[in-house]
Amino acid sequence: MSAKSEPIPSEEISAHPQAATIRKVLVVVALIALLIAPQFLYPIFLMKLLCFALFASAFNLLLGYTGLLSFGHAAFFGGAAYFTAHAVKVWGWPPEMGILLGVVGAAALGLVIGAIAIRRQGIYFAMITLALAQMFYFFCLQAKFTHGEDGIQSVPRGELFGLINLQPTMNMYYFVAAVFVIGLLIIWRFVNSPFGMILKSIRENEQRAISLGYSVARYKLGAFVMSAALAGLAGGMKALVFQFATLTDVSWQMSGEVILMTLLGGIGTLAGPIFGAGLVVTLQNYLATSDFPVTIITGIVFMVCVLLFRRGLIGEFFASKLGRKLGFRSES
Repeated sequence: MSAKSEPIPSEEISAHPQAATIRKVLVVVALIALLIAPQFLYPIFLMKLLCFALFASAFNLLLGYTGLLSFGHAAFFGGAAYFTAHAVKVWGWPPEMGILLGVVGAAALGLVIGAIAIRRQGIYFAMITLALAQMFYFFCLQAKFTHGEDGIQSVPRGELFGLINLQPTMNMYYFVAAVFVIGLLIIWRFVNSPFGMILKSIRENEQRAISLGYSVARYKLGAFVMSAALAGLAGGMKALVFQFATLTDVSWQMSGEVILMTLLGGIGTLAGPIFGAGLVVTLQNYLATSDFPVTIITGIVFMVCVLLFRRGLIGEFFASKLGRKLGFRSES
């Protein structure tokens, strides 16, 4: 193997003296871009992107930092969309309470599904989550409150805390943007907490974590529930943005999409799933009116990424010499 293709040892790469400052500047630039983006791009498109970016980030919490591949995360995303839509439209709840119900409902689903699934590992874990998610899909198909294939339509956005009318698009956008930032902060704090450090140790060597006395099943279940709750937060917001909840939100295709978004961007990174979600949503949005099937283009992009960028697009940058020099880390 040539010296060029060998990985560069971390101790041979000196950190940039202003690495911390550069990272803070990038965060500030991202926040400013989030604030002014509606002036240049369609707000509904941006809100969809933020909802799916949060969904992918929640999924990455489970896959990238815990090492658990779930094929059934659409159950939490779509379940929360149904709970929120029903509470706001039928019960007349304010939007913040409807979203809270969606988060609690998704967390409860995560507790039930996770308690069953974590008894197995690897592909068996993935297939159990898929099977249970499909059971929930058929429940949503038959339940009266979901209205079957018609879904829950014409969901009112209401007034936030009784003060801010969310019907205007810009008001809704800044609410979604604020929730998105809060969700990312929760994930960042969770990952960098002692609990998150234990999750990473479980991902790297589960047997060693057991030998150190950690209750691996309890930590896995905690990560599963947290991931489900944050996926529910994204699903509840999506229901208010588009003002409907349908079976598409709980289908297995939705679970496949969030896996694709996370892998394209890079697992084990905070920015990776956001970038991956942005890429997939952009392709879906701007190629929807073309004659060429969007799924084929998305599949081609995924194949290229797998062949050339094994860690994902952002993951490869973080693993590069420049990324490591700036202090970025990839957990994949």
